[in-house]
This record gives sequence, C-alpha cells and structure tokens, in this order.
Amino acid sequence: MPEQDPHQRAKNFSSVTLGYKLEHAVTEASRCLQCKKPFCITGCPVSINIPKFIKLIQEKEFLKAVQAIKETNLLPAVCGRVCPQEDQCEKVCVVGKKGEPVAIGRLERFVADYEAEHGEVPLPELPPKTGKKVAVVGAGPGGLTVAGDLIRRGHDVTIFEALHKAGGVLVYGIPEFRLPKAIVGREVKYLQRLGVDLRLNHVIGKIRTIDQLMKEDGYDAVFIGSGAGLPWFMGIPGENLNGVYSANEYLTRNNLMKAFEFPVYDTPIKKFKNVAVIGGGNVAMDSVRTALRLGADNAYIVYRRSRTEMPARKEEVDHAEHEGVQFKNLTAPVRVIGNEQGWVTGLECLKMELGEPDASGRRRPVPIKGSEFTLPMDAVIIAIGTSANPLIAQTTPDLKLNKKGYIEVENETTCRTSKKGVFAGGDIVTGSATVILAMGAGRNAAKAIQQYLQTGEWWKPNGNQ
Repeated sequence: MPEQDPHQRAKNFSSVTLGYKLEHAVTEASRCLQCKKPFCITGCPVSINIPKFIKLIQEKEFLKAVQAIKETNLLPAVCGRVCPQEDQCEKVCVVGKKGEPVAIGRLERFVADYEAEHGEVPLPELPPKTGKKVAVVGAGPGGLTVAGDLIRRGHDVTIFEALHKAGGVLVYGIPEFRLPKAIVGREVKYLQRLGVDLRLNHVIGKIRTIDQLMKEDGYDAVFIGSGAGLPWFMGIPGENLNGVYSANEYLTRNNLMKAFEFPVYDTPIKKFKNVAVIGGGNVAMDSVRTALRLGADNAYIVYRRSRTEMPARKEEVDHAEHEGVQFKNLTAPVRVIGNEQGWVTGLECLKMELGEPDASGRRRPVPIKGSEFTLPMDAVIIAIGTSANPLIAQTTPDLKLNKKGYIEVENETTCRTSKKGVFAGGDIVTGSATVILAMGAGRNAAKAIQQYLQTGEWWKPNGNQ
C-alpha cells in the first residue's frame, strides 16, 4: 500500500498509509479464490462475510461491498486501519498458504473510504419498535457494536459516554496518523442516523448508577463496555518526577485534546528532546511515534524482551523503525533520575537476557548482573498496560469482580454478569485487547441481550437458571 515517505511523515500527523486506488483494489480483490469453505469468516471476530464483499469489489460494486460489510460490522473504516488482520482473517486465508494472503483489511478500508468520497449507503430498514430500552455504558468499539446491533432489532438504545467525544480508545488512544478522528466521527454519526441516542459527558457511576438506570430510568438491560483505562506504573524510584507520563495521559492530550495543534487547541504539552517509552505493544509504538512528531531528537523504545516477543503489530514496529525510533530491546528500567527542580534527567537501566517461557508464552527476561547503564532523558512515558477503572464497581456493589478487578461474566459468549439484566464485554472483562476483539464481545453481548429481552431468562453464578 502506498505510504508517506518515512522522513516526511515523522514530522506530521497525517495518515501514514495512503490507501488503495480503485485499480489496486480491484486487482487485489481478484486474488480471492471465493472459497466454498471460507476460513476467513471464522477468523473474523465479528464474522464479516469476507468473500461476499470482495466479490462485489471484483465487480466494481463498491457501495454494495460496504453494505455487505455493514451487515455485521458498522466500523469498516476503523477496522480496515487498526485491526490485526494478519493474526485473524488473513492468517487463515487459503491464498496465504503459498504466498501473500489477500489483503482483506486494506480492501475493507478501501470500500469504507470509497463510501466517504461517493456518498453514504442507504440506511437499512429497521423493524417495528419493541418498546424495550437498553443503556450502553461507554462509546468505545464494544459499546458502538452493541448499540448498532440492538437498534437494528427494534430496541431503543442510549449510549452514555464519559468523555466529550464518542469512540473510546479510537479517539483518545490511537493517533491521528494511524486513525483520523474524522473517520471515527463519521462511523458514530451513522449509528446516530439509525436512531441511537448518544449522551456525552455522562460519567456512569457519578451522575447515575447502574441501579438508577434500571430502576428509575426504566432501562430493561445495561451493557457495560467502559474499557480498561487505569494506567499501570512500574513502581520504580523517580516515577513521580516531572516529565514522567502514563501513555494514557500522553496520548489523550494529543489525540483527543489535540495538543499537537496547540495553540489552535488550548492543550499545551512540553516538547522534549530525549524521550523514552517503556513497553513493546501498540500503545508504546503510538506513544514513541507521537513523541517523534512533537519534535524529539531521540525517541526510544525501552523493552525488556527482544523484538521477536514484542506484542505490537509488526507493521507498526516497522513503521516506527523507518521513522527513526531507536530500539533498546532486552533493556529494563530500574530508576528514573531527576534534578533538583524535580525534572527528569535520565533513565537508569539494566541489560537483560531471555530465559524459559513464562505464563504468557513469551521467554522470561532475566537481568544480567552488573550491566547497569544510564540513558540521558528528559521525558519517560510508561506504556506497560492498564486495568479496570473501579468507579462502576464501587457504585454497583452486587456486581461481581475477579481478583484483578475486572467484571466477572458467565462466559465471553453470553457476557452476563452477576447482576440480572446487566451485561459486560471488552476490556472491562478481559483486560486490554484489540479493537476487533472488543467488537466481537459487543456482538456476543447483543445476541445475549436480545435473548434476555425476549425471554426474561437469567442465570445464577452457581449454574442454575
């Protein structure tokens, strides 16, 4: 796929990849074998009919191709950009057994962008109203999917979003150069056109509790998709110094509050020359590439395992490297160093080597004795993961949590919690995962909510109905 020149794009926030032209898309689609047994569908967490939409691209029926995707996925422009297709639908593509698999994600992005340029597809015909009301807590990918599925089943759906924009991690976590926010806005608007009521700046757990939504406001069911937004820190000395950020704060300031366009947007952020990002996932890559674009002379990834064990998508790691990010692999921070004014001046690290695999399946990093060294630094961004925000749990005492603080559900297919009528899915149940997995959880929850609204049947944690 065509891309911006790495040296040029490292200085701007415009899209890195430029998308297929029409002729490229048709040529790529022609590689699809239209398998009688399409493994690609089973590889997709939301079960998009992939052969169907690719066949329509082959026939140059691009708007019909978008319609085919939207039968199961209302966020094609998003998924076409940020889904890890290489580990899902494309991983099981039959064409890929003897060469490169069909570029399913890029074709999905192409038809979504084609729709944006050539007019929106007609809205699907909706069934008569059922009179049932569903509240969705959180306008991230899981919540948006639940809302889309249930509004198309005739229910009234209201999304309550704590932030001033809908999209969850799509708007606060993923940078503009990977996912332009106008695209997220367009997909959210489509949901509103279907009739979903979107209420922004509504912090559930503060202005209304789950019980109030059900007992006083008359919602028949609630889906909690509030994500996992509580950042982790390492617990090493110096993490309270000026210049140390959680990746959440750093990315939210830039992505949602547009710090990179200061003073057009009233969100200042200090420009640092030497920035270390601790972690090896997609959030770490987003953070370090953002630091580079904000003017850092040296932007480092500090990761305690090797590049092979990095959880980030290979494409994102490659993009970061081509843009000039420096990788300090097999390196673990042990102390953030500061000056008398309380600002970061350096990062003390330890060299590591790999031992036997741990519970995650990745080889365990083992410190090399006496290998301490210091990197001169004026900012450190911690991107090692997040956990569940406790607000909803604290105000919903009969909601059962697991030992890590995530909401416990019957299983990830039904998404039923310990509280009757309340469902949960996505990061608030599983911990941080991908956009498409959150959407898959939303799809499962919507099916379970539909069944509950039709039958009124519930379950008890001991296994009895």
